[in-house]
Amino acid sequence: MADVTVTEHILLHQKRMPHATGKFTGLLYDLILSGKSISRRINQAGLLDILGGTGVINVQGEAVQKIDDIANRLLIYRMERCGAMCAMSSEENPDLIRIGPEFPRGDYIMIFDPLDGSSNMDVDVNIGTIFSIYRRPEGCTGEVRLEEVLRPGTEQVAAGYFLYGPSTMLVLSTGDGVHGFTLDPGVGEFLLSHPNMRIPEQGWIYSCN
Repeated sequence: MADVTVTEHILLHQKRMPHATGKFTGLLYDLILSGKSISRRINQAGLLDILGGTGVINVQGEAVQKIDDIANRLLIYRMERCGAMCAMSSEENPDLIRIGPEFPRGDYIMIFDPLDGSSNMDVDVNIGTIFSIYRRPEGCTGEVRLEEVLRPGTEQVAAGYFLYGPSTMLVLSTGDGVHGFTLDPGVGEFLLSHPNMRIPEQGWIYSCN
């Protein structure tokens, strides 16, 4: 069986959408590139001296880790330049991040936690980037308002997470099933490894946070 990259998988999905313009695909491409960049830094964290806290407390009352700040800045830098976004919201920023006039703007809004579980890095436990993407409501113009961002999950156009551990995974849904992709460091691509992921009808593990 031929390896299917996440980009090929997204493009195939795009062809099924008669009104697709390619902007959403471009957004996902830059998001995936951000995930690769974060993964590389996590793998080298001990060598780059980026473990430990920054001394800052975020809006959730949690101590910000150095790698939190790095992942947050990477995501904001990449996504504000992708040309598809109009606003973002991050766990590490107290205010809505609106795309300024110096960058091309689009109609998408992304909400994310740049690095969930980063305090576990010192003991080599899995951590991840969580994201949710919305399309700006039709008819909305001008500066993005908070009520355009705080919307029901049923209105998401995509959601997923990057999982950084022994291997790096991307789990993604764009409304047509949930699919898992594993990063192959040899080729630098996320390859489809877990198609059509589903919760089993009967499970054997109970977990809570």
